[in-house]
Amino acid sequence: MKLRPDTLAMTAVLAMLTALGPLSTDFYLPSLPDIVHVMGTDVAGAQATLSSFLFGFAAGQILWGPLSDRLGRKPVLLAGLGLFTVATLACAFSPSIEALTAARALQALGASGPIVLGRAMVRDLYEGARAGKELARMGMIMGLVPAVAPVIGGVLQVAFGWRSTFIASLVFALGLAAVIVTVMPETLRKRSPQPLSLVTIFKGFGTLLENRAFRVYVALTALAYAGLFAFISGSSFVLTGVYGLTPVQYGLSFSFGVVGFIGGTILAQRLVGSRGMDGIIGLGVLCLALGGLMMLGAVATGAGGAFGVVLSWAVYACGVGLTMPQAQASAMMPFPDRAGAASSFNGLCQMLLSACVGLLVGHLLKGAALPLPLVMSALGVAAFVLFKLSGRVRAAKH
Repeated sequence: MKLRPDTLAMTAVLAMLTALGPLSTDFYLPSLPDIVHVMGTDVAGAQATLSSFLFGFAAGQILWGPLSDRLGRKPVLLAGLGLFTVATLACAFSPSIEALTAARALQALGASGPIVLGRAMVRDLYEGARAGKELARMGMIMGLVPAVAPVIGGVLQVAFGWRSTFIASLVFALGLAAVIVTVMPETLRKRSPQPLSLVTIFKGFGTLLENRAFRVYVALTALAYAGLFAFISGSSFVLTGVYGLTPVQYGLSFSFGVVGFIGGTILAQRLVGSRGMDGIIGLGVLCLALGGLMMLGAVATGAGGAFGVVLSWAVYACGVGLTMPQAQASAMMPFPDRAGAASSFNGLCQMLLSACVGLLVGHLLKGAALPLPLVMSALGVAAFVLFKLSGRVRAAKH
């Protein structure tokens, strides 16, 4: 029995594909302070394990999409999952911070395949606003994972230590691979005739970039995700180190943002038919700017303590839920024959900007909370300004 494209089960599987990468990070967020202690490193060293993950994720974005355009989604997907499982074992048994950082990059190389191909498979199966709605539905389902993952990670950290969080990621990946092998159909309708080489891949990316609207939507996606990652990489040090939350309390606080993200995806599903994808993105970038500025005000004035930070995080995350699925769908719409490559380049830009932002946050924090909202507000406002200035380009779609 194969999954049908119009079923919630198909949506759930695609959502789990896109959740694998975030899950492997969210599980061990509560463990970052402990990794600093156990590995004898500092905040920047522990944060480097997150940025190395993003650099590996970015490298994978270059390959998986074009490979799947040529070889098919399913075999390339399984190859990525296989690499992820091997690298996750290496993470679990890393003897030093340097080994963990290297293993995380390899783990990300494998994890990038499922998220790139999950987006491409949506483009294989759906058109126009339906694709945006489907990505929003996937985001809603995927949002349940980070809602519980930091909490589970906090419990695992307290009970078994930080290595157990990687074992949990491994179990999830193996279960997902079993589903792909047994019930997931091949969604690619026509394979690309282009030969496989780095030269042809980058030439293909160049062709995509000739589309001005594509450039705008990719930039909006990257800015939204970079702000999200800034919070992911710095929040455990701010909320536990500055505001004194426990690992479990931190996991619960992180879940407030997930509620905001899910709320954004639900709004997108309900309103995209009447407002269109650009209308939803406009609401999203407004929330990004508002959430970032709210957090900046809360930290600068001390208003609300940890709750002020968490509430602002929920508003920002709502903006991510509104913005990213619609911007991703809009970026891929003009390229039905190169959805894999379009998805790859989109993800590549997300990961490169986020990795740089994560390194910046790690070096700026140094026991202070203010650098985190400064970075997030700058990214949110930049997304809002770009959207407002790009109206003609987006309307022309070229």
